[in-house]
Amino acid sequence: MGSSLPSRPIYLDHHATTPTDPRVLEVMLPYFTHAFGNAASSSHVYGWEAEAAVTQARETLAAAINCSPEEIIFTSGATEANNLAIKGVAEAYLSKGRHLISVTTEHNAVLDPVHYLQGLGFEVTLLGVDSQGLIDLRALEQAIRPDTVLISVMAANNEIGVLQPLTQIGALAKQHNVLFHTDAAQAVGKIPLDVQAQNIDLMSLTAHKVYGPKGIGALYVRRRDPRVKLAPQMHGGGHERGLRSGTLFVPQIAGLGKAVELAMLELESEAARLTSLREQLWQQLQVLDDLKLNGHPGQRLPGNLNVCFGGVDGEALLIGLRQVVALSSGSACTSAEVAPSHVLKALGRTDQEAHAALRFGLGRFNTTEEVDQVAVAVVDTVQKLRKMAMTWR
Repeated sequence: MGSSLPSRPIYLDHHATTPTDPRVLEVMLPYFTHAFGNAASSSHVYGWEAEAAVTQARETLAAAINCSPEEIIFTSGATEANNLAIKGVAEAYLSKGRHLISVTTEHNAVLDPVHYLQGLGFEVTLLGVDSQGLIDLRALEQAIRPDTVLISVMAANNEIGVLQPLTQIGALAKQHNVLFHTDAAQAVGKIPLDVQAQNIDLMSLTAHKVYGPKGIGALYVRRRDPRVKLAPQMHGGGHERGLRSGTLFVPQIAGLGKAVELAMLELESEAARLTSLREQLWQQLQVLDDLKLNGHPGQRLPGNLNVCFGGVDGEALLIGLRQVVALSSGSACTSAEVAPSHVLKALGRTDQEAHAALRFGLGRFNTTEEVDQVAVAVVDTVQKLRKMAMTWR
């Protein structure tokens, strides 16, 4: 019996969000129904069940990034974690200084808090990147001043997938006695992370980029060598070591823990599989001329491919492809805006090139057959649009 539902496009927008893995959902469900307790209720079994789920998730996250469980603070996502890290450090270290360092290609969840602090009188140095999206470590070292309190550099870029040299950045920060924060929303569970080896003092995480639920994330806050001080941005009942008040969202936290656990188990095999799918897609697009790869060819997330298609408009391309594939032309948080991507502009792309870019985000449930279908559709649509543009001229 044929289904009357229209077939849905192939999903290749995994940097925007990921589907919740059924194995994650299964772990979450009991905490909505019979194990519904408040993790702060310590006098009965309902509270103990909830607290046990939270403890388990904390331990899983700690193992994934090599920290201790009490260094994990649960938040509503990476945006809140970034705000807590950046504003929290700025406020707590006022006596040391008012200078922050970040990068032009950061997510707005870092750039906006930094600009907000600028408005309050903080000084900010935003480092540029090279044509492949990487920062210059010498420029970073030169930017460090005696009054610098924080360096914030993302682990993996949400648009071009570029991986910054966290270990070298951490070493520089440590050497100059400056705190180092990284937004690892796109990186956790996809590339190995180790806050000890990489000298990371604060790390923002989220569940929904790693097949967990939306609305839950965490901030790692180093407790020793050095002990990081933070001014809370949310006051209330003193939850999460007083750094983030609010009743804990237990089903979500259980989901975050399970999502990270699965991602860590499958990290190496999944990275190899996604890299191979990405290369397959890139190879199949080569029949087109005037293509530009955005970002470093090798030092990038396994599932990321960001390409400028010369001679076409990105929006027209998206519209032409929307029956076949779900994609975005930039970061999902800002894709409703028509301004060219600040990340692509930072690489030196023109407005026209930036408007002709597509971000392919491959994920856990994509297949080689889907990649073949997408490649055929993209090539076909680009050729049609270019032909139409020639006719109009």
